[in-house]
Amino acid sequence: MIRYIYAEDLNNFPKLARTMFEDRADQFKTRLGWAVTVDERGFERDEYDDENPLYVIWENADGSHGGSMRLLPTTGKTMVNDHFVHLTDGVRIQSPIIWECTRFCLSRGATPGVAAALMLAGGEVMKEFGVEHYVGVFDARMVRIYRRIGSSPEVLGSEGEGRERISVGLWEFSAEAQASVAKSAGITPDMSKRWFELSFGAPVSLNEQANPFLANLTAAA
Repeated sequence: MIRYIYAEDLNNFPKLARTMFEDRADQFKTRLGWAVTVDERGFERDEYDDENPLYVIWENADGSHGGSMRLLPTTGKTMVNDHFVHLTDGVRIQSPIIWECTRFCLSRGATPGVAAALMLAGGEVMKEFGVEHYVGVFDARMVRIYRRIGSSPEVLGSEGEGRERISVGLWEFSAEAQASVAKSAGITPDMSKRWFELSFGAPVSLNEQANPFLANLTAAA
């Protein structure tokens, strides 16, 4: 099933959190060879995990991590603006209706459909929180995955060649895309919505209590 968990609440799900950060280390450091930091616990974490992001996590039946991604509003600190702005011709992407999606991770034992389930869940966040686009940095291996799922981004800029190619992309989530991703995931839209409601209670639709990012924007207005 999918869980939606803010960083400040991860301590309520110790096994899920531990295995997520371990799987991130395994994917990004061990398998992909990225220059990421792994701490003494075997966790891959960075400065953006300290910004109270919203994690979208596939939880296996035994409570462990099967896949996840990390969401942050572009009105605050983001990876694309801090480290990859050269790929957008120096233009900083900042808007309350655009969020950044990073650290898309699948465990070694992830079952077919987990990647699509995460993308479907990202669509739930967009609908309920009034987000119109995601922006994210992705490498060449993800192009095939996005195409298979049925949710390919608009590429804003790239650098490198072949397997080393890095791009910044912008996603939207139309009704057609939702249907395609739901089919790839083997999950009905009704089930996807139900999982969202289980995490947040009643449908939130810009509910500030469920969404501290929006509460902060309101307070600053």
